Amino acid sequence: MDGLPSSCLRDIPKYQLITKKSPMSFVRLPPAPLPPSSPHVTVVSSITTRGKPKSSKSRMLSPTSILEPMMATNKSLLASLASKKGESLPLSTLMFKALDDIIIDFLDPPVKPSLDPRTVLSGNFAPVDELSPTECEVLEGSLPQCLDGAYIRNGPNPQFVPRGAYHLFDGDGMLHSIRISRGRATFCSRYVKTNKYTVEHNLGSPVFPNIFSGYSGAMASAARTTLFLARVLTGQFNHFNGIGQANTSLAFFGNGLYALGESDLPYSIRLTPDGDIEMLGRHNFEGMLSMSMTAHPKVDRETGEAYAYKYNPFFPPYLNFFKFDRDGVKQPDMPILSLSCPPFLHDFAITRKYAVFPETQMGVNPKGAVLGGSIVGLNPRKVPRIGIIRRDVESGSKMRWFDVPGCNIMHIVNAWDEEDEDGNDAVVMVAPNIMSAEHFLERMDLVHGLMEKIKIDLKDGRVSRRPISAMNLDLPVMNPAFIGKYNRYVYAGVADPMPKMSGVVKLDLAKREGTGECVVASRNYGPGCYGGEPFLVARDPEYPEVEEDDGYLMSYVHDEKVNESRFLVMDAKSPDLDVVAVVKLPQRVPYGFHGIFVRDNDLNKL
Repeated sequence: MDGLPSSCLRDIPKYQLITKKSPMSFVRLPPAPLPPSSPHVTVVSSITTRGKPKSSKSRMLSPTSILEPMMATNKSLLASLASKKGESLPLSTLMFKALDDIIIDFLDPPVKPSLDPRTVLSGNFAPVDELSPTECEVLEGSLPQCLDGAYIRNGPNPQFVPRGAYHLFDGDGMLHSIRISRGRATFCSRYVKTNKYTVEHNLGSPVFPNIFSGYSGAMASAARTTLFLARVLTGQFNHFNGIGQANTSLAFFGNGLYALGESDLPYSIRLTPDGDIEMLGRHNFEGMLSMSMTAHPKVDRETGEAYAYKYNPFFPPYLNFFKFDRDGVKQPDMPILSLSCPPFLHDFAITRKYAVFPETQMGVNPKGAVLGGSIVGLNPRKVPRIGIIRRDVESGSKMRWFDVPGCNIMHIVNAWDEEDEDGNDAVVMVAPNIMSAEHFLERMDLVHGLMEKIKIDLKDGRVSRRPISAMNLDLPVMNPAFIGKYNRYVYAGVADPMPKMSGVVKLDLAKREGTGECVVASRNYGPGCYGGEPFLVARDPEYPEVEEDDGYLMSYVHDEKVNESRFLVMDAKSPDLDVVAVVKLPQRVPYGFHGIFVRDNDLNKL
């Protein structure tokens, strides 16, 4: 990738400037029937490219030098702007919209199939509208009384149908919740009202560049960056108020519930008694947190502390580690200074003593994005490594790094401490290793997640690894009460292919070394049915550790044959993960990312 040292990212092929290409019309798949009062997703209309192809002769041009003549020659756009002076939007806003169209129609290279909205947003990946609290029908079985509370799942749901390239990770965050009370269920879907969502909703069109798909081709990237800066300078929005989508996960700590995405601060939310989702706003923890935070904080159930980190893609320190006390008060950052370039660090783990950070071959490169590459890329020459630092250390310089060739970890099940007979420490971690990591961003269907058990001897630095299943697994979970200490059971989605999950499996880590496959139970969702990440809820909320696997698995499952979604509850202890309850949902739930279950007594604290 241009502009980044070879130690960080690989080179990305450059694209020729294409001044004319066939216009594309993106059609939104119709959502499930909704009440008349429900707002509808706005479709941004396509503008047909006009004019003849220009010479492909190479020459150095600035974004301004190429945008100005195009605006001058595109008389219909100017006429359209003039006719809209009386509309509620300022003329500058309409001008910026026209420049967006010019970048898409004249500067963007042809859309790759993996970023074509007609493909990315097909089927159950298509966005849906918000839905007010709606009572659901229990089709099979009954909802256990111990599940009084709410299951909430986050995921991408673009507010506007994209005209140009679109990546699944770029969608606006939408929360899909099902509140359970005395065997009855109420479903609700609401956008996370981020700064990005609110600004674009008020303006009626996208204005923030997409992180994973908004930069391709040198001239288009430079023009898009220039336009972004122009919008900031003219006061159309304040980027210091956040640019992220909060579309990844949720976390409950310090008596607060947050929607998370690693490119922004947490967004505080609460659930009303009738099952609605209320947005309380962007949360900076009394000014102690700036820029961003991981979407995967870890909560120590024994101390009540939550551990997290943030990474800075622009300048060192690229990584800062920190914690929140049991009351949710953020403690000072601990800079990690041993990173030479910005990492793409999606997840980490804690043990009772240590914090564990997997640095993969993926990296972040804002400069390269402006020059026409991708903002996130992979360097096949880079050796992945795992960083380990004590949770109570006072200096980030104490981080120790261990090379782990061929190990690219995006999601971690858990980690724990072990000691040998001489009292020497070791750290054990369980996680799916992303094989063929070069496909992770553009061809997730080619990715294979190989679940591994990794042990790092802290005395001699020796790293040992053992596959515990040959299946393609991701989005793994365990009993949350065991975070940071030894856990025996793991539950994971069966990718078929990634990112859709055709079922769920249970793995037993206590199976004898060398036996290979550790899967001891499984549940297939059936032909044409796909889910996502499962979530485990202990049967006894007062004693969740008595029997680690005594509880219920839950997940949203979509039946593509009839285009209907359901909420599935399974017995996590049974040999076949028996279905306990099936709830029919009032509207389709698109495939998404991570979820959480919050019990009533915690919801009442919000």
